[in-house]
Formats: sequence, C-alpha cells, structure tokens
Amino acid sequence: MIECVHVPLGTRAYDVVIGPGLLAQAGARIAPLLTRPRVAVVSDETVAGLHWETLRKGLERTGISAECLRLPPGEGTKCWAMLERVVEWLLEQKIERGDVVVAFGGGVIGDLVGFAAAILRRGVRFVQIPTSLLAQVDSSVGGKTGINSALGKNLVGAFHQPVLVLADTEVLGTLTERDYLAGYGEVVKYGLLGDSNFFQWLEDHSSRAAAGDMAARIHLVKRSVEMKAGIVTRDETEQGERALLNLGHTFCHALEAATQYDGARLLHGEGVAIGCALAFELSARLGLCSQEEPSRVRAHLRDMKMKVDLSDIEGELPDTDGLVALMAQDKKVVDGRLRFILARGIGDAFITSDVPADDVKAVLDAALANR
Repeated sequence: MIECVHVPLGTRAYDVVIGPGLLAQAGARIAPLLTRPRVAVVSDETVAGLHWETLRKGLERTGISAECLRLPPGEGTKCWAMLERVVEWLLEQKIERGDVVVAFGGGVIGDLVGFAAAILRRGVRFVQIPTSLLAQVDSSVGGKTGINSALGKNLVGAFHQPVLVLADTEVLGTLTERDYLAGYGEVVKYGLLGDSNFFQWLEDHSSRAAAGDMAARIHLVKRSVEMKAGIVTRDETEQGERALLNLGHTFCHALEAATQYDGARLLHGEGVAIGCALAFELSARLGLCSQEEPSRVRAHLRDMKMKVDLSDIEGELPDTDGLVALMAQDKKVVDGRLRFILARGIGDAFITSDVPADDVKAVLDAALANR
C-alpha cells in the first residue's frame, strides 16, 4: 500500500512516500541520506508523546541514533523565540552541514524546523515526517518554511526543500476529529483550485477516509501531493502559478490574525475552509461563476461537519474594515494591491489583483451579518 510521489526539482529533487507503517521504516529510508548514523529530531510534546518511541525504534533498527527536542504544541510555537531555541539546540547537538535534521510533527513543526535548517550553517538538509493531515497533504511538500510575525502569518521565512518526506497514513488515526477535519480543508482546496474530478471523488468518498478507510486516506493524500508537486515543480518560488495554492488563504490569514492564532478558536485548516467558501462567494458576486458553485462548496463542507461561516468562529471578530486591514498585511499584496485566488467554477481557479474593494467588503459584510 506504499505510494511514492516524486518532486522533480533537479538537484533538489526528492520523494514523498505515502502509506502506513513508515515510522517503523524510517531508519531504512533515511539511512542512505546520512554521512554518519545520527539525526536530530524536533517535535512537539503531543506528537512525541504519541509517536516518538515508534520513530526512535525505527531509526535504531538501522543503527541510527537520535535525540529529540520537544516543543509546546500550537501555532504560537512558530515564533522568533522558538526559532532561536531550535537553532541553539541543533548547534548544541553539533549538527554539521552534512547531517540531517528531522521535522517530526504537523505544519507548525515542519515550517519552524525547516526554517531553522535553512539558516543553520547557511543550510543543512532536513527530512519531513508530517503527522497531521494538513502537513501530509500540504505544508510538508514544496519547501516553504518560516515563522509568524506580530504583523502577520508566515512573513519571515525561506524556500528550503526537504530531502525526503515520509507521510505515515497510520498516524492519522491518532488525530482528533477536529484536527483531521482541519487538514481536510487543505484537501478540498486542491479539488477546488484545479481538479473537479477530485472534488467529485471527495464528495463521494471523503466520509470513508474520515472514518479511517486506509485505501481512501492514501488516495486522498497522494492526489493532493501530486497536485502540489506539479505546481511546485513548475513554479518553485511562487512567481506565478504556485499562488493558486493560496486559494482561501487571503481570508484565512486575516481570520487567524483576528483570533490571535488561538487554535482553540480557529485552526489553520478551518480558516482555509471558511476562506475557500468566501472566495467562491466573491467569485459568484463578481459574476465569474454561478451561485450554485459556492452553494456546492458549502454543502460539501457542511456534510463533512466543518467550519464554513464566520459564525462558526467563537468570540468577537473585527468589523469589515478591521478584517480588510488584516488582509492588507498578507504576503500576497503586490504594489499595495491584494491578490486574490478566485474561480470560474470548481476546479478552475485563477489569480487576480483586479478585485473591487467594495465587493470584498460586501462579501465580508454579509458574512459578519450572519454571525
């Protein structure tokens, strides 16, 4: 049941290996990358508590020794203080340029540790072992690394590709329902932005995957990774097409900032789902797609018991002007103009900066009015 997606980036090419039992095989798969039999692993307390022993034994089977740094879980860990902590710890471990660092966790750990690897000794290699659905289908692939700033999400970082990604789908069985569904927000995004057949498959089969069907989970992860790998290969540093992967994210990042990155109120993948629904509402308002399209998107998200509306976010939110101001901090601002990912229909997204501010405000006004 093991699948492999190759990311062909020349000298920076790597494989994304997908399937159950990969933690136990980690040593055999990582050993060919090593110049000496040791790695430094950075994880969070939750993931390490559940899976560190399995990974450690998997490494030990091929004679690889490993030390593990455990960080607090949550989005707040993607910060300057934790970046310094990781870099200093890796230096204490005497990590050399020929060594390999392992990012073992969800998207927060992958982004943070990847960035630490990018700047340590001007760049050391790292392996991604993503343990959340969101990380397996999205953040572990493509080389985007970074931390958050007080002014916004992912504003400090670097492009630094991993040398291997091991997506153990068995690990997904230990996720809470909420965490699994948050990751599913990124899965839906792939169908919406470029593959209507995949979206149809999700409508028909994603409930099986959510219930634990391993074959369905492997297909869901593999197809998502194939789509991301294809886009990354054509546009590694987001000069054009790669921005499509930000469907829903302009709204999402503003909502995350508005909730102070408090995972109890809003997880990243939940924000993506709400953002995708808003992007399709905006597309319909601009006459780019029929009103049936956003209705279909929202219906599927509701069927999966996901957050869809601003009313699904607990607590206070800024008014429309406040949300627009937060959107203006986004990395996708070019020459002071927001770039949106909009859609002509499900599976047909495109990038534009030509979006009237009044229409954006009208969509947000309507969404806030329903809270």
